[in-house]
Amino acid sequence: MKEKMKLKRIEEWEVYKGRPLTICGPCSAESREQLMETAKELAMAGKTDIFRAGIWKPRTRPDSFEGVGREGLAWLREVKRETGLPVATEVANSAHVNDALKFGVDVLWIGARTSANPFAMQDIADALEGVGATVLVKNPVNPELNLWIGAIERIAKAGIAKIAAIHRGFSAYEHTLYRNQPKWLLPIELKRAIPDLPLICDPSHMGGSREYLLEISQKAMDLNYDGLMVESHVSPDSALSDKAQQVTPMQLTELLNNLVLRNQVSGDTTFTDTLAELRSQIDLYDDQLLELLEQRMLVAETIGKYKKENNITILQSSRWEEVMNKAVSKGASKGLSDEFINSLFRAVHQESINHQNSVMNNS
Repeated sequence: MKEKMKLKRIEEWEVYKGRPLTICGPCSAESREQLMETAKELAMAGKTDIFRAGIWKPRTRPDSFEGVGREGLAWLREVKRETGLPVATEVANSAHVNDALKFGVDVLWIGARTSANPFAMQDIADALEGVGATVLVKNPVNPELNLWIGAIERIAKAGIAKIAAIHRGFSAYEHTLYRNQPKWLLPIELKRAIPDLPLICDPSHMGGSREYLLEISQKAMDLNYDGLMVESHVSPDSALSDKAQQVTPMQLTELLNNLVLRNQVSGDTTFTDTLAELRSQIDLYDDQLLELLEQRMLVAETIGKYKKENNITILQSSRWEEVMNKAVSKGASKGLSDEFINSLFRAVHQESINHQNSVMNNS
């Protein structure tokens, strides 16, 4: 049995002043002037708990702006001295960790490409051994829960107690509304696996455009996330990286002021009694769903027997297409999204195939 990770709840973090914890600043440190001006405006607005800026930028294409490098760490140190804000930057290897710590960087975050690489994660974890840093681990590029958990575990094994997960969405080949697909269920499952782990949303990278920042941030707050990492630049339209998703400090302040923060619990007995009754109805419907699924699988097994007797393949593509089209159409008429119907019926279909396969190959 694995030893439970010893993590500090976010309420124990020195920088935490209340929900949401805010980590704000430009995508990239581009110049001392740009960094200082942005930091001073954010500090003056009073809405930022931690100032962030990328020093080393892992870009997809080699001719893109890849950050100013080690020189920018001196700028971050000056930001910290001038504004009093703790500072954060991204690290991708042990050399980055060592340099950042030498310059007094308070918070290190690990990007999606790095968290997907166990070798890189172990390299970083080894560099953090015995260091009292705060480390934020972004979700891997692909939606693999165990890979995300593994990255967090490596940091925890190095003795780091202040760790948070950053949900920035997952890459997809096909075009979607957001730059990265949220797949909200995955971070919820992460929280189930590690209950004390603070969860922070990165709406900037998830949406890829400033027009989506408020709706994504509000969804995160409604799901009881602990904080937000939002990119803010003194002049977003002239930014050297990710200009479309950054906002000015003034726009950031407006965004945070417009967030509705909801309570996790209520002392109203009428509310709690009503909620308990509604939840009992949900439990009843869940039981009925499971009974219906059991009956459906029994029918699938019977079909498997007939296919076996007649030497027919399990997969019938035309029949599957017919089922899906009908389900999507009916689902839409009942207020159910195409995404949900597709996910549900694919899972049901796979389970039906498993049952039929068991029947057909059981001598």
